[in-house]
Amino acid sequence: MAAAAVLCTLLWGSAVPCVRLGFSLFGIAASDTGDQFVFAGVRFVLAGGCVVAANALATRSSPLPDRQHLRDAAALSCFQTSGQYLLYYVGLAHATGVSGSIVQGVSVFVALLVAALAFRMERITAPKLLGCAIGFAGVALADVGGASTGGGFTFMGEGLVMLSSVCSAISAVLVRRLTTSHGTNAVVLSGWQFVIGGATLVVVGLALGGSFSMDTWPQAGLLAWIVMVSAVAYSLWGVLLSHNDVSRVTVYSFLVPVFGVLLSLAILGDEGHPVTALTFVSLALVALGIVIVNRAPKER
Repeated sequence: MAAAAVLCTLLWGSAVPCVRLGFSLFGIAASDTGDQFVFAGVRFVLAGGCVVAANALATRSSPLPDRQHLRDAAALSCFQTSGQYLLYYVGLAHATGVSGSIVQGVSVFVALLVAALAFRMERITAPKLLGCAIGFAGVALADVGGASTGGGFTFMGEGLVMLSSVCSAISAVLVRRLTTSHGTNAVVLSGWQFVIGGATLVVVGLALGGSFSMDTWPQAGLLAWIVMVSAVAYSLWGVLLSHNDVSRVTVYSFLVPVFGVLLSLAILGDEGHPVTALTFVSLALVALGIVIVNRAPKER
């Protein structure tokens, strides 16, 4: 179980630097919003197709969804793929790989707050509140460190990445509700919401004048990798959650920002914003906050 959970976090951690690298390989500038959306849409349509096909082969069932699955997938895609990645891709185009990875770790705390305050599905205990405070302090410290080296957080960059975590948190609640109240298959739901949400991103991107072309092997390899990240990580994480206690699995999510920062430095470098000791202190605080939130004892 541990090896599979670490693999998922490694894949998710690689997403930030690989998307940033994809912008470079495909010649997509920070101002090319249409191209960013088309690029994201192609990724998720392919990822969804892979998930649906793999599930159909594994269960020997039809890959076509019934009406209930289709309605649930369409509703979920508004938040999990369309809404989340409209914000996420634009944000990453204006952030660095390191800062984007640190902010990505905030999604755990946002998910807890949304589930507790908006949907009344969780209670905020003192340990959970402490974990959230430590995590947000880590992000604030990263902003201070970035400002001291000529960087700092911006709304169009790290701000949008953080807002995308709100959509991610809402989608997590929707997945739980749809799979329990409607009995919707989680894998089928995930695959088809990728397809629907990805197609929506492509249509929006084309409407904004975006385009997509692939004519080199590095471009093809990069696209294949980020498609696999979505298809494999989401599916494997779902299997782990279905066979293990949730707390035993989710505690590994502290590795996502850690892998994200390390892989960003290895693949992209500091991107003109020198990394200081404050960067690693802030990363440690975010990771510690995630561990505390996931290890907090449940109330009777």
